[in-house]
Amino acid sequence: MDTTTLPVAPTTPADLAELIGVELGPTQWYEVDQDRVNAFADATDDHQWIHIDPERAAASPIGHTIAHGLLSLSLGPHLSHQLIDFSGFAHSLNYGYNKVRFPAPVPVGSRVRMRVTLVSADEVPGGLQVTTAQVLELEGSDKPVMVAESIARIVAGD
Repeated sequence: MDTTTLPVAPTTPADLAELIGVELGPTQWYEVDQDRVNAFADATDDHQWIHIDPERAAASPIGHTIAHGLLSLSLGPHLSHQLIDFSGFAHSLNYGYNKVRFPAPVPVGSRVRMRVTLVSADEVPGGLQVTTAQVLELEGSDKPVMVAESIARIVAGD
């Protein structure tokens, strides 16, 4: 399977098997601005000041507002679709996450990008369960800001 053109578009279980262990990416850079963080705060009712109050955050030891960790996680579907496209199957669904960690904060105004590695593609009743390792990188930093295993359920077409 060709992994040089992104997104990679597997259409069969055999295609997925070929991708196990292959790192895809990175994506294009994605800016995390204050408007996005504020919208996420409104959507989740998480209005902690370190996310939404630039003046108070500037006086904190961190020195600026930071994105919610869960905002970083929620970028997974958007960014991973730039790397792997499951539209060759009947449908795919987000099934959950394993081992989610936020090793470093995302300063508001910074840019992030993602790398994805296919960990497994296992048969389950009705289709396949695909696990990918997602790593969200911060521009200018060697430390990732989010690491998670994403689980999807995929149903092959007829």
